[in-house]
Amino acid sequence: MTETHYLADILVLLAAAVITVPVFQRLGLGAVLGYLAAGVVVGPWGLGFIDQIEEIRHIAEFGVIFLLFIIGIELKPARLWAMRRMVFGLGSAQVLVTGLAIAGVAMLFDQPLRTAVIIGFGLALSSTAFGLQILTERGEMGTAHGQTAFSVLLLQDLAVVPLLTLVSLLAAETTLLEGLEFALLEAVLVIAFVILVGRFFLSPVLRLVAGSRAAEVFTAAAVFAVLGTAWLMEAVGLSLALGAFLAGLMMANSHYRHQVIADILPFRGILLGLFFMAVGMSIDFGLLGRQGVLIAGLVLGLLLIKSVILWVLCRLMGVGTSDAMRVSLLLSQSGEFGFVLFGLAAISGVLPADLFHILTLVVALTMITTPLMANLCEYLDRCLTSTAVRHDVSTNHIDAGQPHVIIAGFGRVGRRVARILQAGNVSYLSIESNSDRVLEGRRDGFSVFYGDASQVDVLKAAGAGQAGVLVCTLDQEAPAVRLVNILRQHYPGIAIHARGRDRQHCDQLLKAGANIAISETLEASLQLGGAVLNTMGVIEEDAAALIESFRKEYYG
Repeated sequence: MTETHYLADILVLLAAAVITVPVFQRLGLGAVLGYLAAGVVVGPWGLGFIDQIEEIRHIAEFGVIFLLFIIGIELKPARLWAMRRMVFGLGSAQVLVTGLAIAGVAMLFDQPLRTAVIIGFGLALSSTAFGLQILTERGEMGTAHGQTAFSVLLLQDLAVVPLLTLVSLLAAETTLLEGLEFALLEAVLVIAFVILVGRFFLSPVLRLVAGSRAAEVFTAAAVFAVLGTAWLMEAVGLSLALGAFLAGLMMANSHYRHQVIADILPFRGILLGLFFMAVGMSIDFGLLGRQGVLIAGLVLGLLLIKSVILWVLCRLMGVGTSDAMRVSLLLSQSGEFGFVLFGLAAISGVLPADLFHILTLVVALTMITTPLMANLCEYLDRCLTSTAVRHDVSTNHIDAGQPHVIIAGFGRVGRRVARILQAGNVSYLSIESNSDRVLEGRRDGFSVFYGDASQVDVLKAAGAGQAGVLVCTLDQEAPAVRLVNILRQHYPGIAIHARGRDRQHCDQLLKAGANIAISETLEASLQLGGAVLNTMGVIEEDAAALIESFRKEYYG
């Protein structure tokens, strides 16, 4: 393609995303499905604006790289070590059991042993991009099922080394043990090298670059660290995504982590959206039309096998019923690594060409089901999970004849609101889904209970029907809007005061049914502006009136 064609393709992709994604978000279907639909529309089987799918997919892989980097930088090494049981226990069991089970099914359909093994382990891996994006979009990365799902996905990235080696060895028909020993030893040495470099050299280098006071150079240094580590991992047979995750993990304790996150986030958002669009464009609707019944059967069978096996393994590892269901459905799809593994197997002659096309179509279709499976999780959780296992909310300490306040979320803002209500002798209770925050709050004398405030039975147990006000202090945008929506539907008479991150978030909260939405960025800027006016000699009453006029104009 010429440079003009590249520019035309970029414009088409941007236009499709700008038009499609807001529509899908407005319909409550999420951004991921919007990107997928945009890819289908502009791809070869849609309007046909773009046909160079492979080139776009290679560029879009950087979205997955930056996603794993952000996850890594937000995860402390000590916290990762605490997750080792789930990563190496549940993750390893999922890959082995699921891979062998699918390989066994493939052999029942007369596939040779080596082909069946590649099919089994290729389909056993789930989509890191889709799974983590759904968890991030819903604000569920810090939940029990979010951490469990992340543990499984992390182990699957680690499994890239033996699986790529396995394909090469099956093609060459060499000794499996010797090849794996060499590959694993090389991978361990490179990972150790990355950890040492990150621990002793990364912070000094970033401090030197930051001292130049050139923001663009600092951004370049951050991107270089991410891509350089990813490239090094790929050079020894590991995945690019795993390298990016390690780079993020090394920066997790750095003083510059917040600036690095701010610099990388725009790259992650755009490129990850491009990745989802590339998946949508890769769907071969011609093959789907010719062998639709077979493809549908393979997709449904794969989703069923993976979800059942993972649910059983989660329960055996002590994961709760509800969390096990969420993890098993969220990771029931196959992932982007399947494209790489099956492509290598096809080039090596292990996988026939016609079977390769069928498998890549199955992988793409199962990836598309991810947002739908996440929505199914929410529905089943509401239907099947009992009140007793979902919360410990009690209103026994509240005077039944007096209205009280319900605080949804007990982070920094929720704790301050609770302290103010205590000082004013106003009855309240706070609902928090993080058990550590609940225990800490109770030790400090606050009336805080464990539960998910977006669940109707939790709200009922908290006495929402008799409450005077519900204060939503959740810091994640999507969960906050969802909570206000649910509360307004089931308790139309309650007053809802919500915390918004900015003007746009406040507008969403108001449309969802909030009576008042306070922007944290606005109030901070007004306080700062008022202090500056007073310092510069403006009369205090005039400054207060001016600030109040800005506040009224903002809230309209």
